[in-house]
Amino acid sequence: MSGFVSAVIVAAGSSTRMGLEKSKQFIDLCGRTVIERTLSAFETAAIIDSVVVVCRDSDKAEMSSLIEQNGFAKVRALVPGGSTRDESVKNGVLACDGRTTHLAIHDGARPLIQSADIENVVKAAFECGAAALGTLVTDTIKLVDGDNIIVSTPRRADLRAVQTPQVFEKSLYLRALEHGDSEGITDDCQLVESIGGRVKIIISQGQNIKLTTREDIKTAQMIIRERGE
Repeated sequence: MSGFVSAVIVAAGSSTRMGLEKSKQFIDLCGRTVIERTLSAFETAAIIDSVVVVCRDSDKAEMSSLIEQNGFAKVRALVPGGSTRDESVKNGVLACDGRTTHLAIHDGARPLIQSADIENVVKAAFECGAAALGTLVTDTIKLVDGDNIIVSTPRRADLRAVQTPQVFEKSLYLRALEHGDSEGITDDCQLVESIGGRVKIIISQGQNIKLTTREDIKTAQMIIRERGE
């Protein structure tokens, strides 16, 4: 099975937790910016047909310039972000190519994503309708109450740390946008789950961390050097 896959790269975050004046999308990681590395992986992945980038209005000129400089031919639209991540994703989805059958939603701040992982998770979504990249959980996780007292210990073998891309049949995702429960939502899988959707987790073959703190930048640079990129 195959389809027309549009990637929605969500790059409209404020970088508040990093304490930066500029967008974290433009942080230098060993000679290339965060967004350049992210877009390069989707440009290289043969299974991706089109890309929409969601960014802040204040970043649009610089973002457009980097896209042009790198010759990212798959980027078809640059759209403004909303006041929340949910709104930003929706803006990106609505700007996708009309031929789109599947949506691959990815955090722009995950620049270490590799094309092979993109290919694997999209192929899984072709088969089952919805799939997300994730990792095994190595720490023991505890469920606590309002006083931070342990209530229970889930089986570690049943736990997965979810990442992006998260890939969905377009019709399923649009149905979730219309009828899903967005209150307290933390990712797009949860929105699809709220209407009874089943999402398969595909284990990432590479390190795919999200840049949230300054320490994450140092970790990403170390991984890039180890990869020889």
